Parts: sequence; C-alpha cells; structure tokens
Amino acid sequence: MSGHSKWHSIKHKKAKEDAKRGKVFTKLIRELTVSARLGGGDPSMNPRLRGAIDRAKAENMPAENIDRAIKKGTGELEGVRYEEFSYEGYGPGGTAVLVEVMTDNRNRCAAELRHIFSKNNGNLGENGCVSWLFEKKGYVVVPRDMIDEDALMEIALDAGADDVSEDQEEQVFEVTCSTGSFPAVKDALKAKDVAWLTAEITMIPKTTVKLAGKDAQQMLRLMESMEDADDVQNVYANFDIPKKVMESLAESV
Repeated sequence: MSGHSKWHSIKHKKAKEDAKRGKVFTKLIRELTVSARLGGGDPSMNPRLRGAIDRAKAENMPAENIDRAIKKGTGELEGVRYEEFSYEGYGPGGTAVLVEVMTDNRNRCAAELRHIFSKNNGNLGENGCVSWLFEKKGYVVVPRDMIDEDALMEIALDAGADDVSEDQEEQVFEVTCSTGSFPAVKDALKAKDVAWLTAEITMIPKTTVKLAGKDAQQMLRLMESMEDADDVQNVYANFDIPKKVMESLAESV
C-alpha cells in the first residue's frame, strides 16, 4: 500500500505541470471518450464517466474540452476509436508490472512497451502472468494533519470502506474500499470537509518487492517511461523503495 502514496508523492514533486499538461489532457480525453462510448454520455448513469469528469475538472480541463470528448465517445462528433486493454510484465528485481492502455494502433503500442521493458531490465509477459497479484480497489489518501485517525475510520467505515491504515513515512492515512463503495466513501469524506491528496480507482498489490541500488533506479525509470508513453493510461507495480532512496533516485531519473 505505502508504495502507492510514495509514488504519488514523487510524481507530484517531479511533475513539471506546464510541460506535462498537454500529455495529461490527452490521457483524460481518451478516458472520457472511451467511458462515454462504453457506458453512455450521462454521468449520473455512468460511474466511470463521472469519475473521469471529476479527474478532468481537478486538472482544470476546460468544460468545452470535456463536453467534446464525451460527444466523440457517444458518436455525436467524429473521433478516433481507441481500443482498451492491458499488458503485463516483470520489472527489475522480479517486480510485477501491470499497464493499462488505450490506443488506436495495437502493434505500435506493443512494440513501444516491449522496448520500455527491455531497456529497463524488465520483460513483457503473457496475459495473466501478474494480474493476480493486484486487486482493483477504491483508494483515498488523506493528510495525517487533516483529521484524527479514529474520526477518519468512523466516517470511512460507516460509508463502506474496507480499511484505514497509516503511512507514517508519508504522514498520510490510506483508505481502501470496493469499487462499488468508492463514490459513497468520497461523498462521506466530502460531507465532513475532509480533503484528500488522491482519490481514485486503482490496482493495489497484494504483496510488495523491496528494491534498492540499481534495481530501484531502473524501476523508477521504467515507471517514468511508462507514464510518459502516449498510449499508457495507468501503470501499476508492486515495488517498495524507501522514501529517502526514492527521492534521491528521482532526481536522477
């Protein structure tokens, strides 16, 4: 679990928002379009689309961009048709890596991911080789100074959360829940004015692999390269790198 909050923290600190905003918007537009195509353009009837809209608004995407992406998904406007699927593989030190993509060219995407894996001491695997090591969960990160742990636990568990844990190194609380309970947990926290750092549906590893030295450095490079790939929407891995080591390595990645 703590690997999630560490990685989010590093990404936020390293992010050059102005340079990356175009890439962030591209990924969000694909998610909005695919969500609308699969579940319809009404967010009240399409939880996935509702979540995509929330993330787009959090990134200050203009309302007209959001509306246009949704209309492309529903067919009201012409647009590229993206395929949605995942790749699995192994990173440095035997870590498990799960990559979710949306692409209009499957062959190009596979070749790029294979190159990223091999360049960073990893390899692309078969479908199913590592996905069993992850669980799809709702995940909310709350700053430790925002609320008392007992109070947070009462709010979250009453709303349907599975667990509330503390990451002392990151000074945050991590709330996990089923995907079905995720909207209710967010609504309950919002109603109590509890702000969060992260709130998302994610893949949480069941076990983690501790990394150090060269393996740790290659792992961070692999993650960065995957995040930067145009077709990649999300990348998950079960590495565990100490915060100080991760921050030190992040400067050179």
